[in-house]
Amino acid sequence: MDGMVELDRLTRDFGPIRAVDGISFTVHRGEVVGFLGPNGAGKTTTMRMITGYLLPTAGTARVMGHDVVEEPIAVKRRLGYLPEGAPLYGDMTVEALLRFVAAVRGFAGAEKRRRVGAAVERAQLAEVLHQPVDTLSKGYKRRVGLAQAILHDPPVLILDEPTDGLDPNQKHEVRRLVREMAADKAIIVSTHILEEVDAVCTRAIVIARGRIVADAHPDELRARSPRHMALRVRLRGAPDGLADELRTLAVVREVETVASRDGTAELLVLPANGRDVAADVLGWLRARGVEVTEAFVERGRLDEVFRMLTQQETGHAAA
Repeated sequence: MDGMVELDRLTRDFGPIRAVDGISFTVHRGEVVGFLGPNGAGKTTTMRMITGYLLPTAGTARVMGHDVVEEPIAVKRRLGYLPEGAPLYGDMTVEALLRFVAAVRGFAGAEKRRRVGAAVERAQLAEVLHQPVDTLSKGYKRRVGLAQAILHDPPVLILDEPTDGLDPNQKHEVRRLVREMAADKAIIVSTHILEEVDAVCTRAIVIARGRIVADAHPDELRARSPRHMALRVRLRGAPDGLADELRTLAVVREVETVASRDGTAELLVLPANGRDVAADVLGWLRARGVEVTEAFVERGRLDEVFRMLTQQETGHAAA
């Protein structure tokens, strides 16, 4: 399957500083790729090169087979871009701005009205349609930026922090819209909100210091967490020294005491070899006559994996 977005050793220098260092990846139709990294990792610079806003120092990027340097107009016709901060013409009303964008995109007459109306509906902007952009809240400005990005129904979307400044309800609606559009598009979402990866992404690429340090399904990344498959149990009447006894089991790597009060204890049992130990541990506790009032298995935490990957790359020990 041919890629809709293809990066091949994409590199960008700012004087002596290498912001993006030989990044290569491909995004196919139907994928929503979360592009993650700490501040200064090179996320925005990479997206600006894909969209033609910045020229690469070396390497190539192609959108639907068109090189971003050699065929910049063909690239721009095929993608929608929500940039960081969503810069907009503040003195225009929302309607005037979207009509202007539609005209720039080559739409006129009834088709222009249809495109603007569809973008307004999808971004839920009807309430502010006649307000100047400068009078809008940060969240509404972000939604105007999203509307202009999707107005021409492009096959490729590049979204830089699409839910920045939105309230929880607005975030839910934007994520729903991204999921709806994903079936026939290739979408790259730059974000620092890890819950967004779970909500919309089919794949996650993590970069640090301009290099890719992970490229996998979110569940595969979560499996790298030290807490992956950990068993959290709440006990009543647990005898002293129970945690030490649990540590002697072959299937257990470590036991952490999360809380202990009023005759109850909450323990986190970390498995050896990352496998599910719930049946073994709960059976052992029942055999000891320990009352288990609550138990669940953790999937692992993306924030832990993110720190491990990015801190290793920058030379720090993982927290």
